[in-house]
Amino acid sequence: MQAVYFTLLVGNTLAASFIWGINTLFLLDAGLTNLEAFAANSFFSIGMVVFEVPTGVVADTLGRRVSYLLGTVTLAVTTVLYYLLWVWESPFWAWALVSVLLGLGFTFFSGAVEAWLVDALTATGYTGSLERVFGRGVSVAGIAMLGGSTLGGVVAQATDLGVPFLMRAGVLVLMFVLAAVLMRDLGFTPAGRSNPIAATKQVFVASLKYGLGRPGVRYLMLSSMFTAGVGFYVFYALQPYLLELWGDEGAYSIAGLAAGIVAGSQIIGGLVAPWLRSRFRRRTTSITLSIAVSAGILVVLGVNRSFWVALLLLVLWALIDAAAGPVRQAYINDMIPSSQRATVLSFDSLIGSSGAAVIQPVLGRSADVWGYPFSLALSGVLQAFAVPFVWLSRRSGEAADVATTADAAPDVAPTDDPRIE
Repeated sequence: MQAVYFTLLVGNTLAASFIWGINTLFLLDAGLTNLEAFAANSFFSIGMVVFEVPTGVVADTLGRRVSYLLGTVTLAVTTVLYYLLWVWESPFWAWALVSVLLGLGFTFFSGAVEAWLVDALTATGYTGSLERVFGRGVSVAGIAMLGGSTLGGVVAQATDLGVPFLMRAGVLVLMFVLAAVLMRDLGFTPAGRSNPIAATKQVFVASLKYGLGRPGVRYLMLSSMFTAGVGFYVFYALQPYLLELWGDEGAYSIAGLAAGIVAGSQIIGGLVAPWLRSRFRRRTTSITLSIAVSAGILVVLGVNRSFWVALLLLVLWALIDAAAGPVRQAYINDMIPSSQRATVLSFDSLIGSSGAAVIQPVLGRSADVWGYPFSLALSGVLQAFAVPFVWLSRRSGEAADVATTADAAPDVAPTDDPRIE
């Protein structure tokens, strides 16, 4: 099952990363301002907010495999539409609409694949740490991202900014075929309820109970309002920021290299994740330190004027984020029952997307008015607001904060509030 998971992860990341290094440049080339470009990204986040729970219900009722297949089809179609908007030099409202539909495509993935993996690991008797599996996944995705983002930047410079989008659509079609053949729901039986409204209500209510209703999960989710929004903005703002420092706004390969550096750091960070987990008794310690340190790095990026120093800081920022990511994934999965896992994970993504929908246009506007360096420093300040929420999650005393195996998640949420002294 891990091999199938890594295969899906490589395909998804490769397809997505073709455009990661040049997405902001693509939007600006289409005639959008910084505000409009990041507002388009914001509409993508709004799409994720609107569709997260309904698509999470699809995964928890019809199955994780069905959800994944729907995601590949939706993303392939909307990616082609994005390309056509660029060709037609379409108005902003069209970009906003298609961005919402792109968000729909990603919501079929968010929560579903991760829930599929954890259920399959449990069903096949896996007793190792989730950090190890998720860490390997981060590294594998980093390898795919390194190749995809670098290739996307080189192809864009050799041809035009639209070709990487067509490459992405082609890989997504291939992933649909692979998933149809390889992916099977293990450790989870789709409910297949006949009434979609009743199914949505039943799973949504249960997800609220085991998600927002559980303090440890609730506060961890709320922290993502700041980390997800800032992460989205910084990754895409680094493209024009680095080109500005480099001094050649047409050097698209530099933008692709920037995404490639993030990917390389992600490879190392994923391998470091189990080590990071072993350094601290509590998972929340690792998460808190990573948020605080990366926030400081963003502030330093805001005052830096050297291209090479910026690259070094970018490596550190990406490395810290990649190492802490699997720890957070393991922590939240260990607090969620299997039957609500996909929907609760989607709800977590929903909250992060809500923050991104607000933060991205604000930071984009700050870049228009005061420049990219100021907006990056402001990003660091905003990310620091996530720290108190992680501390509150820690204070809830969840057993998952000190768990080390994949079978720590309860089949049903406990009725009391376990305290870890």
